[in-house]
Amino acid sequence: MIDTAAFQGKTAAYFTLGCKLNFSETSTFGKMLHEMGVRTAQKGEQADICLINTCSVTEVADHKCRQAIHRMVRNHPHAFVVVTGCYAQLEAEAVAKIEGVDLVLGSDEKANLIQYLSEAWGGTVKGTPYYIKKTKDIKTFAPSCSRGNRTRYFLKVQDGCDYFCTYCTIPYARGFSRNPSIDSLVAQAEQTVREGGKEIVLTGVNIGDFGKTTGERFIDLVKALDAVEGISRYRISSLEPDLLSDELIAYCAESRAFMPHFHIPLQSGSDTVLKLMHRHYDSQLFADKIHRIKQLMPDAFIGVDVMVGCRGETPECFEETYSFLEGLDVTQLHVFPYSERPGTSALSIPYVVNDKDKKLRSKRLLALSDEKTEAFYRSYIGQEAEVLFEKAPRGRAMHGFTRNYIRVELPAQQADPQLDNQLVRVRLGELTADKQALRVELI
Repeated sequence: MIDTAAFQGKTAAYFTLGCKLNFSETSTFGKMLHEMGVRTAQKGEQADICLINTCSVTEVADHKCRQAIHRMVRNHPHAFVVVTGCYAQLEAEAVAKIEGVDLVLGSDEKANLIQYLSEAWGGTVKGTPYYIKKTKDIKTFAPSCSRGNRTRYFLKVQDGCDYFCTYCTIPYARGFSRNPSIDSLVAQAEQTVREGGKEIVLTGVNIGDFGKTTGERFIDLVKALDAVEGISRYRISSLEPDLLSDELIAYCAESRAFMPHFHIPLQSGSDTVLKLMHRHYDSQLFADKIHRIKQLMPDAFIGVDVMVGCRGETPECFEETYSFLEGLDVTQLHVFPYSERPGTSALSIPYVVNDKDKKLRSKRLLALSDEKTEAFYRSYIGQEAEVLFEKAPRGRAMHGFTRNYIRVELPAQQADPQLDNQLVRVRLGELTADKQALRVELI
């Protein structure tokens, strides 16, 4: 039995690290607490509850998690501190030893965060963890469809991963692939409409694997969501290339609301490295998917994940990756250096790339990414487009995105709070000084 009275009038502070899925889940936790009478603490205000949702995709992420926990404890010395997420799942005992942490919940337990928090509230001496939960057999699916402080909603359609890539700990942190039913996700999209939402991003760990739990297919989910009246835009956050079917590409090209925007993890353009990673495709399959998208949706924005410096990536293998990406019609590269993770089979690969070379390789790919993104943006200067604007602080420029994910900036003197969450026709102008957006004028 949850004691809701104990939560009335309390304040909470949140901190999230990692992927969009984590941000979506944190937003849902915040919404649940808000419904119980807990408001979000203002900047500089002492919170009664602190929630840190962690990531563990790299060693750097682990370090950032520890820093975030220490900072939250320091800034809110009297708060009840809860740590959950992937780092809490993989390193529960280490997290519990951090001074000031009161509740540690793994990936299975966070679905019942409110229940655990209610049981622990007032039942602990500050700094002595009340619960340390870390179930190895992760089966629970925690629904999430929330927007936080953004205009876009993030709908969690899947969790976990059955792929055991040699460099990755996600299957251990999130469990095997699982998903809710299409009907339940359609119901959440319909609730988003009632809340005034116009754009939904589909999130998950490996969303192309949707259906493992329910016997359904991802393409059927896409078709069902496309039929929800009131949602103007859907985006697919990340989809493995071997799960990006030609049927899905063709449907998105003709659909009512699925945008010409894809994010596809490549990791390496070298087939030698892809085999070492135990990826489920080769560079030719990846190139074929890009070609198919551009054939049916020439204006599509395509983002690509690339890992540099993994074990086995010789200089020759990196040059293969660079050459492959240089000739590929993609828009942006999300480049990140390989980080050794305890317990992963990649540690048995003998060739090790030093940190200096990792940085140099990252720098080259980031420069290539900037060239591709700038060229893509420039090709649309002077055209008209429809933009979904997001709220901006008073006196600041407003930002938003076109259908194909070009970020735009509306000057502060034209910014109007009434444009927030509105689809507006604009004319695309020149690049901003930082080249991160196109300036626009209202039509």
